[in-house]
Amino acid sequence: MESLQVCDYMNLHPVKLRLDMPVAEAVERLLQSSQTGGPVVDDKGRVVGFLSEQDCLQRMIESSYYREQVCRVHDIMRTPALTVKPYTSVLELSQLLLKEKPRIYPVVDDDGVLVGTINRSSVLRAIDIQLRSGYKKIA
Repeated sequence: MESLQVCDYMNLHPVKLRLDMPVAEAVERLLQSSQTGGPVVDDKGRVVGFLSEQDCLQRMIESSYYREQVCRVHDIMRTPALTVKPYTSVLELSQLLLKEKPRIYPVVDDDGVLVGTINRSSVLRAIDIQLRSGYKKIA
C-alpha cells in the first residue's frame, strides 16, 4: 500500500478560491463544483489557506440576516492550510485523516503551488482498490 500515491487519486480540477473573494461568491463556487471546501490561493497559485462549507455557514447566516455581503474569504479562511505532496503515500494520508479532521487536503508541489485536492472518499477508493486487487491474487 506504500506504493499508492496521492497523485494517482487526486482531483486535478479543484475549486480555487481567492483571498479577496466575497464569501457569497466562494459559496457559489463550492456549490457549483459539489465540493465541501476549497484551497485559497494567492496570485502565484500558492495555497495560503482553506475554506470549508462549515467556515462559510455562520457568515452566510449573518449576511442573510443583515442583507449585506461584507465578509471576504481572507476574513474566515483557516490558516495554515493542511497540505500534502503528490508523492505522499495514500497510507500516510489515511493516518493523517484519522488524526486531523479535514475532509479535503490541498495537494501542493514543492513550491506550495496547488496541483489538486484529495478527499476522504478518494483515499477510501484507493485503499479499496488495493485490497480488492490483493484478494484477487489470493483467490
